[in-house]
Amino acid sequence: MIWHLFALAVAGLGAAGIAFLLRGLTGKKLPTWIVPIFAGAGMLAYQIYYEYSWFEHKQSQLPAASQVIALDQEGVFWRPWTYLFPMTVGFTVLDTENIIRTDRDEQRVRQFILYTFDKEYVDLVSHQTHLLNCDTRELVPMAEDGSLRVSAMRQLEPGEPLYKQVCL
Repeated sequence: MIWHLFALAVAGLGAAGIAFLLRGLTGKKLPTWIVPIFAGAGMLAYQIYYEYSWFEHKQSQLPAASQVIALDQEGVFWRPWTYLFPMTVGFTVLDTENIIRTDRDEQRVRQFILYTFDKEYVDLVSHQTHLLNCDTRELVPMAEDGSLRVSAMRQLEPGEPLYKQVCL
């Protein structure tokens, strides 16, 4: 967080310096208000770049065996450009290296962990163990004590990326 604030200040000072240089090159014919306008525009440009590159940066930090399953993209009213170009504010990752494959009652059952990354002031990461019956496509989350949370069970579609990665 501190490095982000530092980079934001440097972007603002750099853009203000460019405006100050342009003002000097034109013999001070450009108005003085151009310097703070450039500073604000530079800080805004850096902030937009940072927000849109967050997903790629986090994805580059993941292990090679990780597979992104779902993206959470949204628009926010105080960032009107996000309605045209939705911003990724979260994503779900499957740990493909640690999938436990078992057969129970002649049904293929897989146990795996899904990690959810959320972009907040401080990035949040949560994990949840799941069981997936590949024959019926029923996905059941597991509680911390290993019990199944049947009330949260849902059925996956055959074309969903999670089903394809775990069962096929």
